[in-house]
Amino acid sequence: MPKLQQLFGKRLRQIRMSKKLTQDDLARITSLSSSFISTLERGVNAPSFSALEAIANALDVEVRVLFDFRPVNNAFEHLNQ
Repeated sequence: MPKLQQLFGKRLRQIRMSKKLTQDDLARITSLSSSFISTLERGVNAPSFSALEAIANALDVEVRVLFDFRPVNNAFEHLNQ
């Protein structure tokens, strides 16, 4: 079973890519390093609360969406209703 960090990393990558942002773009917007974004996406590190907030704001999603591990299209369906 994948670890929570790995699931979070996969989710972060899905959302970032759906917004057509590179890791460098996200790093610049959040003031986090691109290497840190990379470690998050690979499930190596876990984000702090402040990093979670910065990432969610940059991606224009609620923090809880980062922990919704359904495919991106399904997770955003409720927003269109």
